[in-house]
Amino acid sequence: MPIKIPKLLPAREILESENIFIMDDERANHQDIRPLNILILNLMPEKQKTEAQLLRLLGNTPLQVNISFLQTITHQAKNTSQLHLDQFYTSFSEIKHRKYDGLIITGAPVELLSFEEVDYWEELKMIMDWSKTNVTSTLHICWGAQAALYHHFGIGKYELSRKCSGIFTHRVHDPVDLLLRGFDDEYLAPHSRYTDVAVEEIMNHPSLRLLSSSEVAGPFIISADEGKQIMITGHLEYESTTLSEEYSRDQKKGLDIHVPENYFPNNDPNQNPANRWRSHAHLLFSNWLNYFVYQQTPYVWE
Repeated sequence: MPIKIPKLLPAREILESENIFIMDDERANHQDIRPLNILILNLMPEKQKTEAQLLRLLGNTPLQVNISFLQTITHQAKNTSQLHLDQFYTSFSEIKHRKYDGLIITGAPVELLSFEEVDYWEELKMIMDWSKTNVTSTLHICWGAQAALYHHFGIGKYELSRKCSGIFTHRVHDPVDLLLRGFDDEYLAPHSRYTDVAVEEIMNHPSLRLLSSSEVAGPFIISADEGKQIMITGHLEYESTTLSEEYSRDQKKGLDIHVPENYFPNNDPNQNPANRWRSHAHLLFSNWLNYFVYQQTPYVWE
């Protein structure tokens, strides 16, 4: 089944070229079906790239999914045109009266700031609090996961000695958990961040379950309230070249940055990296939509 997106969204052309089944408003309105309504709070600077990454994964299930994009009003996006934001994004004040089957809160390049220093922190706190009563399940990614752990559970982040960037091996701790259904005992996933959270704090917190982690990259998949809140500290949604693009960007800025680990063939940035995490990315998003959204959400929100 398709994902429903605005007819003129630029990501449409990318998704259609990959044979991902999409549907615009005009066609969807002729179908008598209760689709899942998924809201995406996109905090990433290059919003159109993130849109395509997430829509690619949300569009690979038998479920029909309506997508809406949310932006913060307390931060002015610098890398996305205002025309794009006006055309495809909404604000919290416009949707706070609604109920959603699922919410995705993306990462953001603000991790070296304290949470309170982020200009949209108060707005984000309102959205996270609202999600507890107005959303069936919320998926938090990277900095979004750290923000959720801090706001909901009082677990802070700490700065790493150097950026965690690369492809790392992870182990599954609870193979019977529905979110990890079909996962291999060990699998690969990308990380790209300067901060981390302590695995001991997560394991000792009575409301949290550590489902998967990496010896090198730390806690990865964390669940709370039977999957109503899910935190992913890395970037399974990343494309094959995303880490390469970030590495080149950081080099151009003159940052003291190392080559992403276990990523380029022979550790050579001149060679094209292979995507070795795509299947688990699709599996995680499919499991989330099926077991924690579709099978948990009411047919009619009261």
